[in-house]
Amino acid sequence: MERQKIKGLLLVVCGGVAFYCALQNLGTVFGALGWLLGVLSPFLLGGAIAFVLNVPMRAIERHLALTGRRTAKLRRPLALVLTLAAVIGVLALASGVIGPGVTEAVMSIARQIPGALERVQRELENLSGYLPLLEELAGNLQVDWQALSQRAIALVQSWGSTLLSTGGGMIGGVISGVSTFVISLIFSFYILLQKEALSRQGRQVLYALLPTAGADRCLEILRLAGRTFSSFLSGQCLEACILGTLFVVSMTLFRMPYALLVGVLIALTALIPIVGAFIGCAVGAMLIAVTDPWKALMFIVLFLVLQQVEGNLIYPHVVGSSVGLPSIWVLAAVTLGGSLMGVAGMLFFIPLCSVLYALFRGFVKNRLNVRAVPVSKWQDLPPDVGRK
Repeated sequence: MERQKIKGLLLVVCGGVAFYCALQNLGTVFGALGWLLGVLSPFLLGGAIAFVLNVPMRAIERHLALTGRRTAKLRRPLALVLTLAAVIGVLALASGVIGPGVTEAVMSIARQIPGALERVQRELENLSGYLPLLEELAGNLQVDWQALSQRAIALVQSWGSTLLSTGGGMIGGVISGVSTFVISLIFSFYILLQKEALSRQGRQVLYALLPTAGADRCLEILRLAGRTFSSFLSGQCLEACILGTLFVVSMTLFRMPYALLVGVLIALTALIPIVGAFIGCAVGAMLIAVTDPWKALMFIVLFLVLQQVEGNLIYPHVVGSSVGLPSIWVLAAVTLGGSLMGVAGMLFFIPLCSVLYALFRGFVKNRLNVRAVPVSKWQDLPPDVGRK
């Protein structure tokens, strides 16, 4: 017993010393963490891709009627191929809608350029009456054109060198990003094809390193996180499809241009919680304003109406109920995740906060039961009692 106490005391002391050294060298610690994340980034991204693809793949695999001993082995690879085909088909459909629509908008802008140039020319002709005054002002100015030209040449040379160095860095970054994505995609395929074996090995490691109760609790938390994240992904995709369909139908009824393009854009940007649809609204309003500014104003009004319908009816039932997180904490999760990790943080922090919320709620209820606190102490008071 004394040896265990001494061992525990030594662990506490060593942990305190290590924590103090880490605080004294935060720059080194963050640098090491950044290096470690950079090394592990292909595998972390591969795990994230596998988790996302596993949601539709699990549904497809469940509906594949392959019962024979030989054909049953083909169920998992076939489900993976069908999942990849579905994802590629959705991306191809979206690009097929967005590409021609953006091209048409650019061509419309190009067609309006001659008229804009004519208007500018007329304005310049109206300013011709002020030319004598401008010439007199120009004559009174004393400009050192030689020094000005030398500064311009130096500025152009600086821009050129910066552009060359930036271009080389961008090319290297693109090559590194593509290679990382390819490695991550291949790693995700291995995870999806062997997920049962990996899950079994993970459970073995947990029960080998942790006490039985701790391992059971850890697996319970992991299962809760898996269910919450899967429900959030499926609910977010369903909500985006519903919202995009609403915009396509309503814009078609009001005869607004680019109905299908704007609907697809809003459906894609609506995958970003809360703020994503507003990004699609801004892009759609700019595209419609090129053709008809009044219809762009009508589109903004329509967006505000549909946004209220989506926020009060669709999102709470489709996504909010799936993650079990109140609206105020959804907003807090989006704000915190966006400030820390950008768009990825917005998508990650909602289910993460939902898991933490569920765990803390269970902890609070357990403590209330242990302490035998009466329900009347913490439940909501009736309206009549509050008035008295």
